[in-house]
Amino acid sequence: MAVKKLGMVMDPITAINTKKDTSFALLLEAQRRGFELYYIQQKDLSIDNGEPLATSQTISVTDHATNYYSVISEQEINLGTLDVIMMRKDPPFDSEFLYATHILELAERRGALVVNKPQALRDFNEKLFTSLYPEFIPDTLVTTQKSAFRAFHNKHKDIICKPLDGMGGTNIFRVSEDGNNLGVISEVLTANGSVHAMVQRYMPEIKQGDKRILLIDGEVIPYCLARLPAANETRGNLAAGGSGQAQEVSEQDMAVAQAIAKDMPSRGIIIVGLDMIGNKVTEINITSPTCVREIEAAYPVNICGKIFDAIEKRL
Repeated sequence: MAVKKLGMVMDPITAINTKKDTSFALLLEAQRRGFELYYIQQKDLSIDNGEPLATSQTISVTDHATNYYSVISEQEINLGTLDVIMMRKDPPFDSEFLYATHILELAERRGALVVNKPQALRDFNEKLFTSLYPEFIPDTLVTTQKSAFRAFHNKHKDIICKPLDGMGGTNIFRVSEDGNNLGVISEVLTANGSVHAMVQRYMPEIKQGDKRILLIDGEVIPYCLARLPAANETRGNLAAGGSGQAQEVSEQDMAVAQAIAKDMPSRGIIIVGLDMIGNKVTEINITSPTCVREIEAAYPVNICGKIFDAIEKRL
């Protein structure tokens, strides 16, 4: 029986925190299942006369804080010869990320299973994706217009303004009732009216955490990670200094998550990171969802195992 091959497109493996890195956890699970591991960076992808290629390193991994991977060999491969490719490059979704999805779609056409599907990665911005589920989101506006920012603030008094292509809480602003700096914030986020940005009603429930709920192959993992803001912060993102607290998914949140989860497999989306504040959905992340290791450390659940069960049934 031929050895199964997994390509992992990710940020530099030399810089990860293995205790928290979801991509590393997925590599460990793949290795346990007998996959040969091919480590690839986005910059290593190429096309030669229509053939999708990558400069890759075959690696092995060990669940340690240091010396956690070793390189077995380095070679150029045709991506179409891989059984599975996981696209785990962190946002932002820029032009280079877009080009990568086209290269991965060529690999998909040659038989590789790409997780998540390249077309889905292009189609569904993690913030705009929520607009397909208006019944589950807070009052939300997407606009380029400074006047629309003002009108939304006049209506809600306390709002959150953010770019559509950010990650980790970068460039997210809260504007309270006094409206201080709303003008300059709207100018910066929209590049003076030329770029779309998102405005949402501020939800005081953020103090109980920005909850990351994982949806795997259409099913909701019953445990989540509540990311709690640091003192004097409105952002719960771990990258912005928030702290994570694993907890069970509430019955109300479960109902919302299940309603969204059921749509994902038909879109070619196996792994989703659903973000909820209170009982409202704020983002639907499909580029490189995280928080798997923190949840697995707190509860008796093998999320990576469920992901690879979903992958292997498609091979």
